[in-house]
Amino acid sequence: MIPTFETVRQIALALPNVEDGLSYGAPALKVGKKMFVRLREDLNAIVLLTTFEEREELMAAEPETYYITDHYLNYEYVLVSLEQVGEDALADLLRRSHSLAKAKK
Repeated sequence: MIPTFETVRQIALALPNVEDGLSYGAPALKVGKKMFVRLREDLNAIVLLTTFEEREELMAAEPETYYITDHYLNYEYVLVSLEQVGEDALADLLRRSHSLAKAKK
């Protein structure tokens, strides 16, 4: 079953201090005021906070799942294809992204 943003939302809202929000008009989830995941409906993907190092590792390991567009080149975010990512991996990614956002807020 392909995860939806509602799946992402349910996993993320189970983490501490997560709030629904918007980012550039799209549904997003935040810790404090720091966005850690948002929907890219046009790509059927989520934008996920990461580090440059982790992003490179993810993209090298599974380029059909993890990628960026030119817009994200200089930002510590990765796009995650909802059609390709498994739910277990998704939960791990969300926990890691949440942890990074908490540290940056």
